[in-house]
Amino acid sequence: MLPLDVPTMLLMTAASSLTMAGSFAAVRSQRREGSQLWALGLLLHTATYMLYVLRGTAPDWASIVLSNTLLSGTFALALAAVCQFQGRALPWQRMLLPVLAMGALFAVFVDDYRARIMVTGVVLPLQIGMVLWALWRPQPPARGRGVLLLTLSLGLEVVLLGVRGVLAAAHAMPLDGLMRGGPLQSFTFMAVFVVVILASLGFILMTKDRADADNRYFATHDELTGVANRRALVQALDRDVAHAVRSGEPYALLMLDVDHFKSVNDGHGHRAGDQVLCHVAAILRARLRAQDLVGRYGGEEFMVLLPGTPARGAAGLAKTLREAVEQTPCEYGGRVIPVTVSIGVCGARLGSGDTWDRLIHAADQALYAAKAAGRNRVECVALAQEPPRTRAAPA
Repeated sequence: MLPLDVPTMLLMTAASSLTMAGSFAAVRSQRREGSQLWALGLLLHTATYMLYVLRGTAPDWASIVLSNTLLSGTFALALAAVCQFQGRALPWQRMLLPVLAMGALFAVFVDDYRARIMVTGVVLPLQIGMVLWALWRPQPPARGRGVLLLTLSLGLEVVLLGVRGVLAAAHAMPLDGLMRGGPLQSFTFMAVFVVVILASLGFILMTKDRADADNRYFATHDELTGVANRRALVQALDRDVAHAVRSGEPYALLMLDVDHFKSVNDGHGHRAGDQVLCHVAAILRARLRAQDLVGRYGGEEFMVLLPGTPARGAAGLAKTLREAVEQTPCEYGGRVIPVTVSIGVCGARLGSGDTWDRLIHAADQALYAAKAAGRNRVECVALAQEPPRTRAAPA
């Protein structure tokens, strides 16, 4: 490899770190997901390489000891950023101990370039390893472009630092000093320049991947209760009804309404009302099969879709759900709020003329009957048949 000008490469790396830090700082997120910590780490990386540029003109405590302590701080902040992204507490001990060790060892070996390379070949890969461990353990992250790019770029840095440390320990590399260009030195700084950009882009893509996943989730889930929202219910109904018509399998639908919900809001407050809705949703989810679907249809109304379920089975499940809600009062703010539900049931074998809106209408009529009969009860109704169409007499 043609040796490159070392000060120029150092300045390029500092400039790329500063540019990426500015990009992170300009993007303000409403939640703490590590972006600002990553930006702060990039600022430390910028200061590190600016001090490298001053090697030979600035005092050794600044251009050698301080610069490499800041470099270790860069990876400490990378660890903090990943932990904050994943919602964990910052591991202060694992962050600070390597930084202190790096500063102390470089102060001891300030005049021994070989020993300093060996130290960076041990301490920094250890720090990067902790970043990767935090990223992938104890639970692997959702596979995405950002996670893979960040892993590959930091993995490249580990290999690079480790190889330099081994070569220095084996006396297999020239030790002419930081500012002396050479094939290995040129490759090292060029790789660092690339790693800064790729790792930062990887972290940016991680935040984007999460935002995309959140958007997909909230497009189909109720934000308060976590169950399916109305849009997802209608989409599932449309799909399930079409399948039931083709296969001839029975299909059932439950409509549930929390009884006297307005009095809960008026007597205990809207937050208590929200807690009641979440409480009911949790009870419903816990008692359904994997193929069933519960969702919030609107306000205090829930809907349960029961594929492959005959009317009798749906009625039995509705009674079980009603009893479970009645027997499990909601606790909020040290108070016990009794909760009951009224349930309308519609189940049938669907024919070619049956549609999901007819199912909803029938179940809604059954729900109305349950509420009119005193609430906290289950009412069933058969799917009404559409009247036969009469043909117009020929003219």
